[in-house]
Amino acid sequence: VQLQAYGGGLVQAGDSLRLSCAASGGTFSTYTMGWFRQAPGKEREFVAGISWSGGGGATYYAISVKGRFTVSRDNAKNTVYLQMNSLKPEDTAVYYCAAVPFGIVYVTQNYRIWGQGTQVTVSS
Repeated sequence: VQLQAYGGGLVQAGDSLRLSCAASGGTFSTYTMGWFRQAPGKEREFVAGISWSGGGGATYYAISVKGRFTVSRDNAKNTVYLQMNSLKPEDTAVYYCAAVPFGIVYVTQNYRIWGQGTQVTVSS
């Protein structure tokens, strides 16, 4: 499967933004999907994930975003979304979508298919 993330941009603190990741070339519903981010000078970190259909679409979030971000998927459109609300300057990063076939959503080290990133910049 190939992944294409988009929807990043420059917003102010407190604003909302929705990222999308379109998948192609595979059976989307069999992939657990995740969002990761990497800020300048920092390691890439897990943000949110949603399981494949056999996992019931379970979701999992990093503590830093829980309650502010929501991950969802539309299997008919082969797309996963990340709704980001109440954005903070510390959310500034390049956001990547990732996938793993039949993956367990919270086993973050197993995500192994990566799309290109989309920049999110939150100004204070």
